[in-house]
Amino acid sequence: MTRPRLALLNAAMESVHTPRNFRRELDADLAEFDVTDEQLPATFDFDGFVVTGSKSAVYEDDPWIEATEAWAEEAVDRGLPALGVCWGHQLLAQALGGTVEDMGEFELGFREVQKVGDSRLLDGIGDPMYPFISHGDAVTELPPGAEPIAENDYSNHGFALDRVHTVQFHPEYDAETARHVAEGKEFLDDEYRRRVLDSITDENYDRSLAVKRLFENFTAFVREVDTPAAAD
Repeated sequence: MTRPRLALLNAAMESVHTPRNFRRELDADLAEFDVTDEQLPATFDFDGFVVTGSKSAVYEDDPWIEATEAWAEEAVDRGLPALGVCWGHQLLAQALGGTVEDMGEFELGFREVQKVGDSRLLDGIGDPMYPFISHGDAVTELPPGAEPIAENDYSNHGFALDRVHTVQFHPEYDAETARHVAEGKEFLDDEYRRRVLDSITDENYDRSLAVKRLFENFTAFVREVDTPAAAD
């Protein structure tokens, strides 16, 4: 396999930034599905799949969330490698038996995250990491058998379980997306939001770029494993 074919389950709710960011970062052929519009792959004929962030909460009672979770669970059962980012991290945790809860606070901006143990996904990335983060929910209990791979003082920030890899932070963001997200968090205190916007500098963004290596690590992993699509 030279260039993997991945299903991109886009849960971002009309954000133009999300598909642009993942197309830029993933060296793969992407088949994009707007899961919020109940678009899901009709088959599992992919080398892997990616689940994006979202404004929603994975524990909300929406049919599209239930359908996305069911598809992801079956894809994992069939052996497809998976990458979950933010909401995708939480959805995969919930689908595999973990617990996601409201933190009662919101983490936003460039923040320090520590690596935990050894992780193929985070291989070659320095410790600590300084990614951009935006979330109010967290994985409070990992799925059975999952190993934590990242954390900070707010929450777990990633786990690995067999062929599933996830991160809570946003490695795909560019500076434009970070500003757009921070400006849109109007439910947060104005002073807090202003501090975050002021922190979106060239220096902080450049420092965050190291985490983008995880996309290369994921696609390299996908190329190495036997998947249903590769076997055909």
